[in-house]
Amino acid sequence: MTEAALIDIRNATIFRGDTKVFENLSLIIRQHEPTAILGPNGAGKTTLLKVLNRELYPVSREGSSVRILGRETWNVWELRSSIGIVSHDLLDGFRHSSCGLDVVLSGYLSGIGIHGSLSGKITDEQAENAKSIMRELGVDFLVDTPLGNMSTGQQRRGNSVAVCWRGRSFTIRTH
Repeated sequence: MTEAALIDIRNATIFRGDTKVFENLSLIIRQHEPTAILGPNGAGKTTLLKVLNRELYPVSREGSSVRILGRETWNVWELRSSIGIVSHDLLDGFRHSSCGLDVVLSGYLSGIGIHGSLSGKITDEQAENAKSIMRELGVDFLVDTPLGNMSTGQQRRGNSVAVCWRGRSFTIRTH
């Protein structure tokens, strides 16, 4: 049996607000196939990311589909726990007071930050595991550092650790 494509988009028309970003977009990316999506500002890279993360959906019509890992229908939280996203836009969603450990732990919950009701969902074992991974990857000096005090590169390294330590099905990195 053939392995399902990582991403299989067929004849998708996608809007952001009133703006048609893609018309009849078709794209297949096979699993384990290194891929770069390049283009100038406004070309649709972020829109594509939002479609893959199920923040946006294509216009529903005959012959149009978006399949991820062979599935057209997903529980959004299950999908997001399978996708690792390293994005400066994602980091903008964190509070500037969030520390490096919070960024890494948020990857475990597929969320943005560890505050409110999410703070009670992290176990001591998960926190120790996250610290251990940060140590192994040489970013343990960021454990207690607030995001607002980090360089952009340090923020991205923390976000990369959050994505990678959970063993995602695939990782998307934006610049």
